[in-house]
Order: sequence, then C-alpha cells, then structure tokens
Amino acid sequence: MSVVLSLKNIKKNYGSLKALDDISFDVPKGSVFGILGPNGSGKTTMLGIVMDILKATSGNFYWNGEQGSSSEMRKQIGTLLETPNFYHYLSAEKNLKIAAAIKGRSYDEIPVVLKKVNLLERKDSKFSTYSLGMKQRLAIASTLLGSPDILVFDEPTNGLDPAGIAEIRELMKDLNRQGKTIIMASHILDEVEKVCTHVAIIQKGVLKTVGTVQEVLNAAPTDNKVVTLEIEVSADNIAGLEEVLQQLPGILSVTNTGSSLIIESAETLSSSSINKYCFEKGIVLSQLALKKKTLEKRFLEITGDKSDR
Repeated sequence: MSVVLSLKNIKKNYGSLKALDDISFDVPKGSVFGILGPNGSGKTTMLGIVMDILKATSGNFYWNGEQGSSSEMRKQIGTLLETPNFYHYLSAEKNLKIAAAIKGRSYDEIPVVLKKVNLLERKDSKFSTYSLGMKQRLAIASTLLGSPDILVFDEPTNGLDPAGIAEIRELMKDLNRQGKTIIMASHILDEVEKVCTHVAIIQKGVLKTVGTVQEVLNAAPTDNKVVTLEIEVSADNIAGLEEVLQQLPGILSVTNTGSSLIIESAETLSSSSINKYCFEKGIVLSQLALKKKTLEKRFLEITGDKSDR
C-alpha cells in the first residue's frame, strides 16, 4: 500500500491542554480519508500541523515519505482550510485569475478547473450571484490550480444547505475518480460515510480508531462499551409483540413506529434467537430485518453520546 501522508506520534499542547495526544496513522494513496470528530476534537489543529501552519509539540509527519512539508511538496497539495477571500463584485474567472497570480499558476488552467467543478458556464457570473454550493465549488476550483495530486479540506460542507452538501459530495467522489487523494476533516458523520473510503475518529485529541469505513463499522467493542444491533420486527399483534420483547434479556430498547418495532439489542443476541423466543411465546413474526449499522451508531459507541463541549 502506497502511503501519501504518515503521522507519527504527533502531540500538540497549549499549556496544560493536550490538543493532540500521540496521534499516529497513515493515509493511503487514492483514498478519501475522513478525519472525524466533534467540534473541538483537534481535527483543524492536526490539519494545521501537516500543512506547516502550526508546529507540533513533538512527533513527525511525512508526505510521500518525505519528513515535513517542503515548498516543493506543498505545490502538490491543494488546500482549503478556511473560507477563501473571493471578491463578491468580480466574476468567477477574474477571482481565479487573482488566485492563479498569487500561486504563480497559468491562466490557461482556469477553464480546466472551472470545468472540473461544473462552473465553466457560469465563469462570467459575479461571485455574489452564486449559491452556497457554487461558492464552495469555486473555492475547490482554486485548490485545483496546479493540478495537485492531494487535496486537503477542513469541513468542506460546513454551512451549506442540503443541496449544497449534495453538490460537494458528488464533486469529492468525482475528483477521487480522477485520481486525487482527498483528506477531509468533518463532524458530519453521514457525509463521511457517503464519501470516504477510510476514517480516523478523534475525540479530545485522542485517536479512537482508524481504518477503512467498513473496518471501523465492523470493529469489536473497545473500552468495555457495548456494541449494539438494530433489528426491525413486526407481527399481526404489535402490542403483544412489544410486551413480549420487553421481557427478553439483552433487549436494550424497543421503539414502536406504528407498523413495526425497532429493537436495539446487545450484539450477543442474534436474529434467530429473537425469532425463536417470539415463536415460543405464541407470536409469529411477519418481518425480521437486521438494520445496517451506520457510522453514526459506531461513532457513538466509540465516543459515547455526550458532547465534548
């Protein structure tokens, strides 16, 4: 496996506060790597360190095997760590000309990057006329100047409406299909699950888990936390079914949706044992379906259900 970015024992202290506590992981080439955690967990600090905006208290990081971040290496990385300062009264094309001049890039690249983010037809429109999603796509177009192989984004869908979030999600997938390695920090679990191939979960500066999204979803419980299953069941007698299930050891909660019950159970309680138990109690199930575990569920299992703030 080729590694684009490697963090080795990164620590960052602000006095007695440990913003990052001994963080180590690798980002595979060609991946969409999500750094996931609540606000204040250390995600932005980590990105600031690997982009040489902040200095780590200790530890090292390596881009393509090279320690640190040289000026030559940074040219291969497109970065969006904060809202770019575009001029509202200028067109998209003119704003990108300013960005290209600052970065020392050719104006010839501008139509290319605008096409990649589906804004070429709106190149002459003023920035002020753009939707939130279009503004973010233009910001991403700016990071694509110079055709970097690696893209680093901090909360790329932050502040966007659902339509804007969907736009950026599809753009991320498309850029990844074009061969870009994407590293993105986010606290929006649903978006990470839909876009990312790999994920690292951070809480209060501590790395809780890292791996492919599927590995994280299927990981065994840690820190004595209970891993649960969600199962949807139904029967002709919903009220009787609910009463029976409330008495089954291992059932943690039962939610009545009207037409079915959503039960949360310990992972040791199988679907077949639930079916057998109900049958022995005189209830024949008309539906029994194991619901797919979401990254949100797994995240809460790992970090607990209380906010860090």
